[in-house]
Amino acid sequence: MTARPRRPGGRPGAGAPPGGTRAELGSGGPPAIVPEIAEAALPDDERVWVPQSPDVWFRPLLLNTVSGGWCNLLRVRRAGVLSRHRHPMVVTGYVIRGRWRYLEHDWVAETGSFVYEPPGEIHTLAVPDDCPEMITFFNISGAMIYVDEHGSTTGYEDVWTKIDMCRRHYAECGLGERYVDRYVR
Repeated sequence: MTARPRRPGGRPGAGAPPGGTRAELGSGGPPAIVPEIAEAALPDDERVWVPQSPDVWFRPLLLNTVSGGWCNLLRVRRAGVLSRHRHPMVVTGYVIRGRWRYLEHDWVAETGSFVYEPPGEIHTLAVPDDCPEMITFFNISGAMIYVDEHGSTTGYEDVWTKIDMCRRHYAECGLGERYVDRYVR
């Protein structure tokens, strides 16, 4: 039996990358190649949405352990301020439903809007009172660093914390902790 490789970085408890060995892939390709992802972005199964805070969820689409970035949908079903944060790398987004803004800017991202966030900028995401649901696709090229009103770090999320959040949620909701592996590359 061939030993399965560990994920890059050898993170404890992370297990082998999805896709496994050449024999397990069945495609005849190199062992490190894992299959592409092609599925509905808006899932039929509500359990796929991972709770992040009250009335805020994310739906993983890609968790890239090679580059450290991730793609997800952010869904918010409440009005108000979500988080003050910054990113060390570029973030892009596309609003699928609803609208939101950053308190530091005078623009509003509405359904169909594309958003580019430059690295290092601190911004505070807010959803207006009259928006019952907001869903935005985000492509985050690195960490999300939460900051207070003075710009001091209060916490962070990266691809590894996102994977851990997914594992816990999927284990608790009955999908199984390995459900997240379909999104890990």
